[in-house]
Amino acid sequence: MKIGICDTTFARFDMATHAIDEIKMHIGNIKFIRRTVPGIKDLPVASKKLIEEEGCELVMALGMPGPEKIDKTCAHEASMGLIYAQLMTNTHIIEVFVHEDEGRDAKDLKVLAENRAREHAQNVVKMLFKPEQLRKESGMGMREGRPNVGPL
Repeated sequence: MKIGICDTTFARFDMATHAIDEIKMHIGNIKFIRRTVPGIKDLPVASKKLIEEEGCELVMALGMPGPEKIDKTCAHEASMGLIYAQLMTNTHIIEVFVHEDEGRDAKDLKVLAENRAREHAQNVVKMLFKPEQLRKESGMGMREGRPNVGPL
């Protein structure tokens, strides 16, 4: 099995390394193909290429949009591109974005980025190997990177 990992040089934290590490802790025999692109809007085509040209069964697309209005617009465009790439390839691309203004300070942002990458990596493991676990978590208010909010 191959999992694609796509990240950016624009990000201020290496989330990909933590995502790979987390998956390796749960599943031993996985091949990772990692591609790094300059910016968040480059993630859709890089993710699609990992699926179509490299045979990845799932891709994690990790990015860190900046705090400015233009960054939010670019993140939205990238997110739409990732959705289109999923639909064109019939393959999941797990979007893992951490917006710089989500952190209270640099330390909090770093903790958030690592936690979100690891928790989404755990979701990847569940999606591929433990779907019954995801069913048990349905409606539970799960959050990646921050505390869960719980069910209603």
